[in-house]
Amino acid sequence: MSAAGHQLSADPGRSTPAAIEAALCAFQRDRGLPVSGTCDDPTWHALVEAGWRLGDRVLTLTAPNQRGDDVADLQARLHRLGFDCGRVDGIFGAETAVALHDFQRNCGLLVDGVCGAATVRSLVRVSSQSGDGPGVALVRERDRYQRETRSMAASRIAVATSGTAGQLARDLGRSLRRHGASVAVLDELDPSAQAAAANRFSADLVICVDMVREPNVVLHHYGVPAFESVAGRALVDGLRSALGELAGELGAGEVSASAQRHPLLRETRMPAVRCQLGPPAAVALHSPRVIDQITHAIVDWTSGRP
Repeated sequence: MSAAGHQLSADPGRSTPAAIEAALCAFQRDRGLPVSGTCDDPTWHALVEAGWRLGDRVLTLTAPNQRGDDVADLQARLHRLGFDCGRVDGIFGAETAVALHDFQRNCGLLVDGVCGAATVRSLVRVSSQSGDGPGVALVRERDRYQRETRSMAASRIAVATSGTAGQLARDLGRSLRRHGASVAVLDELDPSAQAAAANRFSADLVICVDMVREPNVVLHHYGVPAFESVAGRALVDGLRSALGELAGELGAGEVSASAQRHPLLRETRMPAVRCQLGPPAAVALHSPRVIDQITHAIVDWTSGRP
């Protein structure tokens, strides 16, 4: 896990089970995974991705797409140089391939869409002079959000849950429909499957509601050091305000919010927000208010109101 920034002892034999579990929990927390302290399949895949550094392997457009921190580094460097490859998500998709072609063409390299040794050398050399600003993708994301006109009547919203809040998700879907939105309540429980379903639905927004055991109101939007979903962050801010008073009644005290790279947030092509609420008994008791507050935050978000 040292490649992911979570250090264990330099001597593997001295890494205690408690230290390994703590490092694994810290890694899961950082990657927006369920914090279990066990290395399940999603955690293992995330660990593999975190182990790649730019130049370790040849990057190009494949099916399925290559994923890893090396891809995210490539995307961030291209963005700072003005080559837009969409969000920095660590997934080598079509937009990244187009941006890489453009970079190679501008640098007089072989335009083959393959990020090999020569392309990496040029990219590192040129990007070392570009500073550490947000890059073209984030600038365009902000501009798009500020210019975009939205309304509930024209909105397509996907509502998801991990299965712990099925009734809440269905009730929220009905509430959003009453306000004019076209709504799909997703049946899939796997976050990657949810993202794929939302993309097929061509949603304008994904809202995921889940219940947790502890008193909590926790909100997440997609974000990594080099990029964040501006529209997702705006909705989180609105939800944070709308659910503030309710958090106290649930025993949470306050609403917490952070950027994460959870698969649902990462793999959707539209803004996505996760809302975790607990404990279940208290959420069920206040369910009408929870749905009302979330709905009105989304209505305000679609109209461009803060």
